[in-house]
Amino acid sequence: MLDIQFIRNDFPILSKEVYGKPLIYFDNAATTQKPRSVVERIEKAYYNVNANIHRGVHFLSQAATEAHENARKRVQRFINAASPNEVIFTRGTTEAINLVASSFTDAFMEEGDEVILSVMEHHSNIVPWQLQAARKGITIKVIPINAKGELYLDSYRELFTERTRLVSVSHMSNVLGTINPAEEIIKEAHAHNAPVLLDGAQAVPHMQVDMQGLDVDFYVFSAHKIYGPTGMGILYGKEDWLDKLPPYQGGGEMIATVSFEKTTFNELPFKFEAGTPDYIGSTGFAEALEYVDRIGIDAIAAYEHELLEYATRQLKQMEGMRIFGEAAHKGAVISFLLKDTHHYDMGMLLDRLGIAVRTGHHCAQPLMKELGIEGTVRASFSFYNTKEEIDQFIAGVERVAGMF
Repeated sequence: MLDIQFIRNDFPILSKEVYGKPLIYFDNAATTQKPRSVVERIEKAYYNVNANIHRGVHFLSQAATEAHENARKRVQRFINAASPNEVIFTRGTTEAINLVASSFTDAFMEEGDEVILSVMEHHSNIVPWQLQAARKGITIKVIPINAKGELYLDSYRELFTERTRLVSVSHMSNVLGTINPAEEIIKEAHAHNAPVLLDGAQAVPHMQVDMQGLDVDFYVFSAHKIYGPTGMGILYGKEDWLDKLPPYQGGGEMIATVSFEKTTFNELPFKFEAGTPDYIGSTGFAEALEYVDRIGIDAIAAYEHELLEYATRQLKQMEGMRIFGEAAHKGAVISFLLKDTHHYDMGMLLDRLGIAVRTGHHCAQPLMKELGIEGTVRASFSFYNTKEEIDQFIAGVERVAGMF
């Protein structure tokens, strides 16, 4: 059992008032709030070990380098990667996907080769592949979904041809909450000699992930969605794949030798980390993972599922309620529309009650088109949320509905 009130004390922003109402923060799928320890770790790093890393021989540089590389090892342990060389620091999930899309296409794809996505993808896992389609002529294939928001696995299997080079799908949908069957997706792709990239931005904060257990080839996620700082993300890649991929960017740090005749590249993981990294952000990221581990990811998952079921039961009792995404395996996200109330109106009026939700297409316009809607209201939960907050949210939704 989690002591939620004790946990909430670690998040000062949760005591804030909005329009004279206590803040109820249900926009965790967009970004999570930060515990005090993460902010303190960042402050401590700036005030005590701030120096550029890897290239300095002086004390501060050595200390900052050690903290940064220890953060890499902390990520490695958290996701059970085989080696810290498989952990690449990026600016976030979006940059990590762009890195794979660019480097993998350059190295392994020709005109007419295929990548498989799904209809529920975030724009960050669609647009990079479209850029490669325009640049190199690759073909994008799309896995459809059923009425519950689950992938049609039979249709997925039928998409493979001898030209299929890679599968890139979300581990958990940011709109539907669907937790996709990663093991089956990976097994099928590997049977066709195609590697798999999983977008884990939504999954990592809510469930245990195991790179070696999944046998996934590439996995990406962001620090700010798991209680860490913004501007930090992770690309996990199997070492043999990362060795074969060309660099994504050029500059300092990613080189071994440079002359005007030829440049040779650095070893992993530095080959993909051009320029000065966010060595302060990485220490904050490491503390965020420490914080999650102290609470326990299994306890977090169980409690958030309890919140999801509690909120879903009450929303379903409302006349005219439509919930989008009712998969058998689902994370703590509810996207809905109520009668003819526009999602923007609902979100704006809930905000006046101190309740923060997300409205719109959630960077998933192809999914909205598939659902036949323009957008939804999305409430997404974290372990620092409470059933009492959900009760106030339900009352707020009913109040707004009454206005229309």
